[in-house]
Amino acid sequence: MGWLEAALFLVVLLALAKPLGGYLFRVFEGQPTFADRLLRPIESAIYRLCGIRVDREMSPRVYLASFALFGLLGTLFLFVLLCVQRWLPGGPDARFLTTPMSFDLAANTAISFATTTTWQAYAGESTLRYLTQIIGLVSQNFLAGAAGLAVGVAFMRGIARERSATLGNFWVDLIRGTLWVLLPLSVVGSLSLVWRGVPANFSPYIAAHTLEGPTQWIAQGPVAALEFIKNLGTNGGGFFNVNGAHPYANPTPLTNFVSMVAIAAVPAALPITFGQMIARPRAGVVLLAVMVVLFVVGLAVAGRAEAGNLEGKEARFGVGSSVLTAVVTSNGATGSYNSMHDSYRPMAVFVLVLNMLLGEIVFGGLGTGLYSLIMIALVGIVVAGLMIGRTPEYLGKTIRAEETRLVAIYTLLTPMVVLVLTALAVATTAVRAGLQINTGPHGFTEILFAYASSMANNGQSMAGLAVNSVFYNVTTAVAMVTGRFGLAAVALLLAGRFSSQGRVPTTAGSLPCDTPTFGALVFGSVVLTAALCFLPVLALGPIVERLQR
Repeated sequence: MGWLEAALFLVVLLALAKPLGGYLFRVFEGQPTFADRLLRPIESAIYRLCGIRVDREMSPRVYLASFALFGLLGTLFLFVLLCVQRWLPGGPDARFLTTPMSFDLAANTAISFATTTTWQAYAGESTLRYLTQIIGLVSQNFLAGAAGLAVGVAFMRGIARERSATLGNFWVDLIRGTLWVLLPLSVVGSLSLVWRGVPANFSPYIAAHTLEGPTQWIAQGPVAALEFIKNLGTNGGGFFNVNGAHPYANPTPLTNFVSMVAIAAVPAALPITFGQMIARPRAGVVLLAVMVVLFVVGLAVAGRAEAGNLEGKEARFGVGSSVLTAVVTSNGATGSYNSMHDSYRPMAVFVLVLNMLLGEIVFGGLGTGLYSLIMIALVGIVVAGLMIGRTPEYLGKTIRAEETRLVAIYTLLTPMVVLVLTALAVATTAVRAGLQINTGPHGFTEILFAYASSMANNGQSMAGLAVNSVFYNVTTAVAMVTGRFGLAAVALLLAGRFSSQGRVPTTAGSLPCDTPTFGALVFGSVVLTAALCFLPVLALGPIVERLQR
């Protein structure tokens, strides 16, 4: 049944890719859509209110500055809200809020949601008020997700345009991504969750008297408002501590399946959007095909490793659906897990952590996954060009020395941050004390997993590591900020250099980017990059743990 569900998932995803990709192309290119009659007046009102000039496009540096400023404002807003939440009206009752909101935890949480990481060093039902969840977390799920999508669209424009000094207008892309994409889909998705039994209320926690005698308090709240957008916006932070494993957040296999489609639908459609932007649809299809192959390989390895392992999994989902969810969420920037990854076998954990280390390249974040995959493709193109003594090109754009440096910086930024922070944590006795149960290779993997998740703006954890400390709150925040803004900065600068170029004519020596051969080159580049950057650290964690069994 697990493989049947995975096959159905891929069929649904690929069926949605072309129409949704075409819709995204029309939205961000300003072409007519079916929603214009309703949304155009709202869009115009927002432009007038905010003083946005639609006809004024931005250079790469101004676009990046706007993106960074928006992220900073979102972080400050949420930080202040978290610090003053004790005085907010409404539930839950203060006696249930047992985790104190320290300044370092508030800062870490604010950065987490403003970067779509939604790394949670706390339990939502014992830490946050209802209004904090709605006003702070839900709003950031929309806005931060739309901001990431805007950067991905700007990157695609950079490759598509010729002799242009601009990449579009960040504020226009942000508003259109929110109004035309995230908001309507979330309304429909959230109502479907309410239909399936997910709460959407402001009721007090309910007291249930168990057969054994003690009283159990059942959390309530506006759960449905958060749960769908956390997946669609590739955020992942849950209303409850156990996230998608909670029956209020994810009550049935159907809601779980819909959640997985919500995570991957827009990222899977973006290669189609990219193909239409560059007027080479087959080039986008090839990138999507590489994503599918990588997804199937990862799912096969994790599925085989977890066969028969029911530990840490919800009975209503079983092994197959749990593994599918784990692979989908680790591929993207959405840590919406429905099982305990700390209970997974070593090779399954190997797949999950490698997916995050590679940077969301398989049905990844909103926009970020596509440009991460293209960056790895550019590595392969540069290597292929060096092998034949020809200046490398991609879709008619020349990859010179400066472009090569930017590609190299992007490729090395993740291992530099993740490996250094992991080494620092492992070398510190007080920090190692955060390993509550496991030591040795498994404990090492828990630390590596935390920083890989933070850098990938993913947010899931193996849960055997106590991370609500000053050290982890600070260092995971460093990884989250670098993964969000550092990688985006390099991508936008590269897009600006491509945008300023003309398109060189195609010759017999040009590398076609819309063939199976190019797909094989991209796949090989992924394998090579993973081996060179991460094989040693993975050998110290899940690989050696597997060999010890």
